[in-house]
Amino acid sequence: MNTLQWLSANDSPGVFPCPNEALTDPNGLLAAGGDLSSERLLLAYSQGIFPWYEKDQPILWWSPEPRAVLWLKEIKISRTLNRKIRRGTFFVSADRAFSDVLRGCAKERRNGNGTWITKEMGYAYQNLHDLGWAHSFEVWQDKVLVGGLYGVGIGQVFFGESMFSQKSDASKVALVKANEYLQHRGYKLIDCQIWSTHLGSLGARLMPRQKFLDVLAQFCEPPGNPGPWTKGFDTFARESK
Repeated sequence: MNTLQWLSANDSPGVFPCPNEALTDPNGLLAAGGDLSSERLLLAYSQGIFPWYEKDQPILWWSPEPRAVLWLKEIKISRTLNRKIRRGTFFVSADRAFSDVLRGCAKERRNGNGTWITKEMGYAYQNLHDLGWAHSFEVWQDKVLVGGLYGVGIGQVFFGESMFSQKSDASKVALVKANEYLQHRGYKLIDCQIWSTHLGSLGARLMPRQKFLDVLAQFCEPPGNPGPWTKGFDTFARESK
């Protein structure tokens, strides 16, 4: 029977238990403790591990079985959503308002599972963004931010963290446009982490954890494309019209 392992902030950032040692109840809980340094987060993602915890809890690290993923070429776009995108109801950008997207996501519970983005996590992902690893896609209506998503890009995998929507379908539009741009950059997969029927309706599937780890071993090298995506996305958006 697997037991929860505790990490120290003094441990080497890459020291994690094997994801296959995660608990089955709760599903995927692998370790607790450590810190949210950029180096530790990047190494965790590349090993199929992510942090997820509530305020006043220790940092908890997860690797669920199975894993929710979205192959970029398998995204499902409904006719209604496609018409809304073509009408130009929303304007989409990338890396123009990362901190605002982060705050928007922190107001909502992730995938209905009751976990908040704590201030500590907010600082950690803002730092990853400043270093060029974390990215946001923003959805605007009449120059007001109405939705978006953010995540971490390593190699050819985008590790989706959270999304929010203040207008109907705004987060879906963010995902569709993110998907298009990620394919343009050579990405293959979005890690959705935890399954939901909402993600399933958009084309996400469940993948056995070991297969997911094998995919990461293949697509997380070379180690990403650091740097803001703002100008690249703007150019891509203009040329795609």
